[in-house]
Amino acid sequence: MKLFVDTGNVKEIEALAAIGILDGVTTNPSLMAKESGDYRQILKQICQIVKGPVSGEVVATDAAGMIREGRDLASIDEHMVVKVPFTREGVKACKTLAGEGLRVNVTLIFSATQAWLAAKVGASYVSPFVGRLDDIGATGMNLIREIVDIFDNYEFGTEVLVASVRHPIHVIEAARMGADIVTCPPAVIEQCFKHPLTDIGLEKFLKDWEKAQAAKV
Repeated sequence: MKLFVDTGNVKEIEALAAIGILDGVTTNPSLMAKESGDYRQILKQICQIVKGPVSGEVVATDAAGMIREGRDLASIDEHMVVKVPFTREGVKACKTLAGEGLRVNVTLIFSATQAWLAAKVGASYVSPFVGRLDDIGATGMNLIREIVDIFDNYEFGTEVLVASVRHPIHVIEAARMGADIVTCPPAVIEQCFKHPLTDIGLEKFLKDWEKAQAAKV
């Protein structure tokens, strides 16, 4: 399962890329609004750092506007992926953009039928939001299982990109279900590194080593 980071912050992306675990980046208008500077330049810089798929989202709500903005986003860098919301207009835009050879990430997916329709028009990725489903009392990961099963049945080329990830359990469940990608905020990725027994074990190893060296003096 590939790991994307869900942020528009260049420093956060650089830090994770330096570790060697990062496969791509997802952004959205809310994330990009937090960053100062020209959004096109920021996206270009992110592409150069990651050298993997970088999703930049349109803000138009009509198909013509999404297509226009999508073409502009795709021209920023070869690694750019055009992100459109799942609406009737978004599906129309996806069909056109995918037909032109552009990669499209259809976002704000909350049902298996939405994911199926996006795949039918050539989406490269669908982004189901698991955390937001959990927030309203549903089980978000059930949606991932449904989408993975459907895509496997019909061999869609569309990748399942698990979004709105709130904690490492979402990551584990996504991997067990066979999702293609998980995109996480930096804080969740940091949680994936942490375990108290690792810290305790390392501390003990180092203390034992220090004692052994001191005894040799």
